[in-house]
Amino acid sequence: MKPFLRFAERLQPLGRALMLPIAVLPAAALFLRLGQPDLLNLPFVAAAGGAIFDHLGLIFAIGVGVGLARENHGAAGLAGAIAYLVLTEGAKALMAAPPDAVKGAGATAALVADAYKEQQLAKLSAPAGILCGVVAGVLYNRLSNVKLPEYLAFFGGRRFVLIAAGFAGLAGAALFGLGYPVIGAATDRLSVFVVDAGDPGLFVYGFLNRLMLITGLHHILNNIAWFVVGDYHGVTGDLKRYFAGDPTAGAFMSGFFPVMVFGLPAACLAMYRRARPERRKQLGGMFLSLALTSALTGVTEPIEYSFLFAAPLLYLVHAVLTGLAMVAAHVLGLRLGFGFSAGLIDFVLNLRLSSRPWLLLPLGAAYFAIYYATFSWCIGRFDLLTPGREKTGAAPDPAADGDASAAAFVRALGGADNLLDVAACTTRLRLKVADRTLVDEAALRARGAKAVLPVGDRGLQVVLGPDADRVAGEIQAELRRSDQAQPVRPLPVAADAGPVGRDLAPDLSAEVLAALGGADNVHLYARLGRRRCVTLDNPAKVDEQALEQRAPGCWNRIGPHDLHIVV
Repeated sequence: MKPFLRFAERLQPLGRALMLPIAVLPAAALFLRLGQPDLLNLPFVAAAGGAIFDHLGLIFAIGVGVGLARENHGAAGLAGAIAYLVLTEGAKALMAAPPDAVKGAGATAALVADAYKEQQLAKLSAPAGILCGVVAGVLYNRLSNVKLPEYLAFFGGRRFVLIAAGFAGLAGAALFGLGYPVIGAATDRLSVFVVDAGDPGLFVYGFLNRLMLITGLHHILNNIAWFVVGDYHGVTGDLKRYFAGDPTAGAFMSGFFPVMVFGLPAACLAMYRRARPERRKQLGGMFLSLALTSALTGVTEPIEYSFLFAAPLLYLVHAVLTGLAMVAAHVLGLRLGFGFSAGLIDFVLNLRLSSRPWLLLPLGAAYFAIYYATFSWCIGRFDLLTPGREKTGAAPDPAADGDASAAAFVRALGGADNLLDVAACTTRLRLKVADRTLVDEAALRARGAKAVLPVGDRGLQVVLGPDADRVAGEIQAELRRSDQAQPVRPLPVAADAGPVGRDLAPDLSAEVLAALGGADNVHLYARLGRRRCVTLDNPAKVDEQALEQRAPGCWNRIGPHDLHIVV
């Protein structure tokens, strides 16, 4: 189990990074629809939306690179773009168009061959972009502080990352260009397998989508379904094909609508009705807000985490019902799509692209009744402790503490010294902490957290709702203010400190100092609470792999020459 938890923890940054480029899809879908002749009839607006979909691979390369980079530095995004452009253009030069593709083209054979290569690579643009973004993020984190000899110093640091990204793109070009027959065939087989899986495949997808949401890894599953599976005139992925006009697209999106627009609001009603009478008035506004958020926008995590841990049985039922909804929508011929999520806003915007959209009403009504009856019966039959049914004193009142400031969040998370990394995705904070035992879960819930999830050894996710990104930014600003408000006078390492520098670093082991390049490489050293602030003469001497082994997840680069280590 422990290796799986570590693997899940390593995948967390990727799931978070994917949300940055995906966040642009609602704008793309909105532009594409508003510009159509049946709405505003503005071709330039439709073209703007189409441009985002057409260059989704490049957007993924930039967005994932920035999302994975330390401090989300833009240089990683530029590196991702460089790697992607080198990969795609190099792969085109290496690919060979089959004779059938250019048969009868005559004098235009070269143009036809180029069009064939363009179309085939477009099918792989999303995975290629994600791969380039991952490589760019990793290269930035490992090489952004590289110091080269004096005569090459101009190309050191972040500039070296861009050069390395270019060479990585060359390797990718060779892989995709020479290996396209294998990669293309594998992608086609995957699409055929998923499509041929039919209703059982849709059920498994819907079921796993909800189960994987617990760890935030459902984004990876969704990217395969929405951007890779299927092919419509060179456009791949259920979501992209839907907006390209594919009459068969939407199977991996339609089933979410009856669940998010009708089912989960009914679950809110059931939990409200099953709450203790004295708590209903207090919780009514919260449940109404959660229900409207799900129905209008398709953001469901605040509801799901309200019963996930208190009543896991209900969440299992919810996952099964989601899988069944995917099947029901497909069997009934209901074809819907979205640019953001399965809410009423997307439903109305994309109504003209849908097939048999009126079926959402009877199917939704059925799902409203099923969710309400199932949740109400399970809560009463098994005495499940959903919100409003907790034993007296067992759970904090969400409205009991009005202090939702960043400083209050930092205190609840164990203080500034305990926070190693702060980031966010759509509805949750994604954190890395030095010591999870210092986190006050009750205080976090009092400040609006729907759930607090441990991930791996040091990972932590705090489910807040759509406000998570703003809260993460405020926490980061508070951490910067905290550092500035408590200035520490750096202490120079004594010349006679010895090979392990124990005079001024009694809490840094010889192995950690060796990973920092030795005591001679430590220029300044200071203590700030549990944090050890180190300034290095030559950051290139740091062995990051050894440092991670000796202080796993407990260190972070603050600047080109500065490291913080939590002990």
